[in-house]
Amino acid sequence: MLRQQVLALDEEIWLEDQRRQIEFRNVHSQTQSVILIFCEGWPDVRIAYHKGWTYLGEAAAPVMRALVAAHYPTGGRVIRAMMARLPAGARIARHRDQHPSFDASHRIHVPLKTNPQVSFVVGMERIALQEGVAFELNNTLPHEVVNNGEEPRIHFIFDYAPPAV
Repeated sequence: MLRQQVLALDEEIWLEDQRRQIEFRNVHSQTQSVILIFCEGWPDVRIAYHKGWTYLGEAAAPVMRALVAAHYPTGGRVIRAMMARLPAGARIARHRDQHPSFDASHRIHVPLKTNPQVSFVVGMERIALQEGVAFELNNTLPHEVVNNGEEPRIHFIFDYAPPAV
């Protein structure tokens, strides 16, 4: 259900919220995002639900709940959630995510649309992506993405902070 709703989004929805493209322009200038949840502050986190939640929250929430229940201690909270689209021919430059929350949370990616020409490298390892198969990314390691395909790559990304955070 989530994948179908994301693929059916109108083009202007992908361009509504430019926060990531502006704030992290050296890395994300070529990406497009639909932000559902975003946090501010650390360690006193303030979580805000964004417009993307109205479009996709009902479909995204069960995906997050299921992945957390299967792999992580319960009682924490999702501090970020977004759809990230990398158009054909675009790239995310090699970088490390710097916010202190990344040392305490888990970044989970769920590829919703990908192609064999997407190169996703973490450290020195190329990650093989499968649509619908979630994986945890250690985003404090250097990572980069290049989409050499003819279709966009779309991931559902969320950060889960366990209860100790």
